[in-house]
Amino acid sequence: MTRHLVDIASLSVAELRHILDLSVAAPKHALAGKGVALIFEKPSNRTRHSMEMAVVQLGGHPVYTRGEEVGFDVRESVEDVTRIMAGYHAVLAARVFRHSFIERMVAVSDVPVINMLSDASHPLQALADIITMEEHVGPIAQSTVAYIGDYNNVARSLAEAVCLLGGTISLGCPSAYDADDDELARLAALGGTVRQSASPQEAIAGADVVHTDTWISMGQEEESAIRRKIFSKYCVDEDLMALAAPNAKFMHCMPAHRGEEVSADVFDGPNSVVIQQGHHRLTAARGALAWVMEKS
Repeated sequence: MTRHLVDIASLSVAELRHILDLSVAAPKHALAGKGVALIFEKPSNRTRHSMEMAVVQLGGHPVYTRGEEVGFDVRESVEDVTRIMAGYHAVLAARVFRHSFIERMVAVSDVPVINMLSDASHPLQALADIITMEEHVGPIAQSTVAYIGDYNNVARSLAEAVCLLGGTISLGCPSAYDADDDELARLAALGGTVRQSASPQEAIAGADVVHTDTWISMGQEEESAIRRKIFSKYCVDEDLMALAAPNAKFMHCMPAHRGEEVSADVFDGPNSVVIQQGHHRLTAARGALAWVMEKS
């Protein structure tokens, strides 16, 4: 049966743990002689480099494709692009603006589809986050993970992973940019403990790891002024980090904007593991690719 990686919540605990294990011990021949389509409707630095190198390390051949080259629902339908590319490649990976495009690809693809990012989910980032946290802090089940800022795709996937592994996720998000009650209930049903507060100070208190993300994602440029005003109290600076647990680690999926969502002192400080986190995007990509090939 073809197995796709659409979001973290679609995985069982055992599957998530197996992907993490494969990330550090993926068979080098997993993609031997096979192609992997990397479709970037939404451009990226870390995602492109990590996925291309992961494919090469597993013995495959990556084919980078820009969004305008396929033109989802403009030049061709999502379904037509998917069916044709599935005849060329062993895996289709796409980084898109709309999550529905990933779902439509999955519905018609004969080969595994990996979500490299959508507006609803960023599973590859969450895998890298878990690898980094376990490396620097220890078991997720014994950790409190704070996320400060916009409850976006990155926050959602991080929360899903932490909950699946039995940890505590503490969300500090402003009203109207937070997780609603249904979302909080969905996360809680995955396991672990879920907390949310509009106070970043309350959310970060005692946390072992502190995450944040840019306030203005690609495609939200028109909201820049209002977002900067609303999120101005959510900058992770030294005063806010002082409320976390002693020696708490700081994490950021990048790109970062020093002086907005995080101060330079924190981002470049001794407790920041953002570079290691970025490097683990490659580690995570290996695990994801090896897992979908193993399952398919």
